[in-house]
Amino acid sequence: MHIQINTPSQRRPGAWWRWALLTLALALLSGCASGPGKNPRDPLEPFNRDMSRFNEAVDSAVLKPVATAYREVTPSLVRTGVNNFFSNLGEVWSFVNNVLQLNVKASADTALRFGFNTIFGLGGVLDLASEMQIEQHKQDFGQTLARYGVPTGPYIVLPILGPSTLRDTVAFPLIMKGDVVTRIDHVPTRNSLFAARLVSVRSNLLGASRVLDEAALDKYSFTRDVYLQLRDNEQRNGKASVEDDDGALPPEPLP
Repeated sequence: MHIQINTPSQRRPGAWWRWALLTLALALLSGCASGPGKNPRDPLEPFNRDMSRFNEAVDSAVLKPVATAYREVTPSLVRTGVNNFFSNLGEVWSFVNNVLQLNVKASADTALRFGFNTIFGLGGVLDLASEMQIEQHKQDFGQTLARYGVPTGPYIVLPILGPSTLRDTVAFPLIMKGDVVTRIDHVPTRNSLFAARLVSVRSNLLGASRVLDEAALDKYSFTRDVYLQLRDNEQRNGKASVEDDDGALPPEPLP
């Protein structure tokens, strides 16, 4: 799942970006050195497994406890409103990508959803557009590149951000520029929204992660295969196959 923490100002890239680019370069070098793995779409498997273990450690120490506490103390109605709010913000970037893909109906639906939910849904807290059967067409720039024939490339696990592909990783800087939250100049507000979105997304995945822990013999391979399959389905169908998890297992239903 694609999640940003404390993103620096676009006018002044911070150390995180330099470190991320260095990490990606090392990953590509290690993949070339190690040769193809058991899955031909995962030639960087040794690096990816190490990065997955790092991400799991961060998740266990920080993200999962915070998300669990959030789920326990926050009423489900409030959590639903938070999910709706961030989903509505995402409609802006989906609209841009639907336009780039020349999908007229999806572009119109997305613009209508955003306008209606923003104006009449308390800034997107209420998803009135779905109640009106206005279809959601979630798109990102990785899917736009796929629309014009850019190949997926190898599977990559990014620090903190998790599963990705080479194509989606290359598209990531532009994806961040299209994120409405990154456009907020007030740093405390921007970082607070990033943190709130991160906790909201992670809390939705608590049930899925518990099933994964109990059912999968090899969590890494299972997560990789599910992610790649879902991304392939998204590109074939022209729309997202799951809600706000960016290629993860469906969240546990809210109580």
